[in-house]
Amino acid sequence: MESRIAVISIIVENSDSVECLNRILHEYGIYIIGRMGIPYRQRGISIISVAIDAPLDIINALTGKIGRLAGVSAKTVYSKA
Repeated sequence: MESRIAVISIIVENSDSVECLNRILHEYGIYIIGRMGIPYRQRGISIISVAIDAPLDIINALTGKIGRLAGVSAKTVYSKA
């Protein structure tokens, strides 16, 4: 299956979901190119960007699992190629 490059943007508003989020990201670790997390303490949220190289169905599955966590939002931007 063809691999795509994508960036998943994640906003965590519920810190109770962080452990589960990290478990999910670890599960897909073989596809992750890198990740950057920014704690925004003044607002009590965390902003995370995950760069990934994977088949489209894997990227969609990961984004869906993340988006189902309580207090967590995720959106994905895909490369054109």
